[in-house]
Amino acid sequence: STDTACKNQPLDLVFIVDSSRSVRPEEFEKVKIFLSEMIDTLDVGERTTRVAVMNYASTVKMEFPLRSYFDKASLKEAVSRIEPLSAGTMTGLAIQTAMDEIFTEEMGTRPATFNIPKVVIVVTDGRPQDQVQDVAASARTAGIEIFAVGVDRADMQSLRIMASEPLDEHVFYVETYGVIEKLTSKFRETFCAVNLCALGTHGCQHVCVSKGASYLCDCYEGYTLNPDKRTCSAVDMCAPGRHECDQICMSNNGSYVCDCYEGYTLNPDKKTCSAMDLCAPGRHDCAQVCLSNDGSYSCGCYEGYTLNPDEKTCSAADVCAPGRHDCEQVCVRDDLFYTCDCHQGYNLNPDRKTCSRAITSSLVTTEESCKCEAIVALQDSVTSRLEALSSK
Repeated sequence: STDTACKNQPLDLVFIVDSSRSVRPEEFEKVKIFLSEMIDTLDVGERTTRVAVMNYASTVKMEFPLRSYFDKASLKEAVSRIEPLSAGTMTGLAIQTAMDEIFTEEMGTRPATFNIPKVVIVVTDGRPQDQVQDVAASARTAGIEIFAVGVDRADMQSLRIMASEPLDEHVFYVETYGVIEKLTSKFRETFCAVNLCALGTHGCQHVCVSKGASYLCDCYEGYTLNPDKRTCSAVDMCAPGRHECDQICMSNNGSYVCDCYEGYTLNPDKKTCSAMDLCAPGRHDCAQVCLSNDGSYSCGCYEGYTLNPDEKTCSAADVCAPGRHDCEQVCVRDDLFYTCDCHQGYNLNPDRKTCSRAITSSLVTTEESCKCEAIVALQDSVTSRLEALSSK
């Protein structure tokens, strides 16, 4: 791993070092060099990796807790001042003390909600003189990851009892303190959070999300991760509840566009629709009258015309058809209009609708008039004589 592709993940790290009588002074100095070189490989800081050191033999001494130093120089200076203790190898007591006194928020351990790994590295060259199995199990149950480093005469069975699984990755052994420094690179690889996304070896189709020493695939907005956890498929953005279209939603490769029903136009917000004026010139095919009707239209005709079966064109109506006019006797059609007339022997009244019977009269000539007068005079004469005879 390169420096740019690999960065130590944040840890709450506690070194528990054996300084019993079996560890000679010059060997203990080698342990302190190992600690210093380990510190050099870590990303030390208040918000990154915090380091504490516990020294043990027959007694346990907290050299400094997690809250004490947040830079490498101060840590290494504190490590250089550590002195070995005395006889005894109370490894179980040391682990218990770490749980009780170091892995607390008061001593600098970060809250569980921060998800910072809690790690213990035990360095010993002997066999524990107390019960370590149950204590180590409690520590692991509490979420503490335990690495066991054995040197020289260290009891391998005890190391395996206290270490976390998998044992192949948590149990280390070196022949002498003189070569303990070679474990530094192993721990660096262990604690190094390799940015697999940066290496370009991932198989993510869209997005690679680095997660510690691993990675996860994700997808761009509008896509969902397929069951293979690598490739992505476009989400149906037009599914109910996913879009904001007023009328029609059209899916478009992980996105969507809105459209409107016939007779409506898309508003400037590109989501809602308004009914268009379908009776505007050029939008309809009505021959005479267009009637707008909420996004649609129908055709009509002027007075005196009727709509043809095609529902578009118009024909002149028969204004003299029964029920269409108010003539009493005769309706005379004149294109779109009509006039009234009467049968023979009748005259049209002034209302131009009804009819009255005509008055017949004969014209008398002068000759006929004289004949009439003579007849009348004769009749008068005859009448006078008859009256005279009847008086006698």
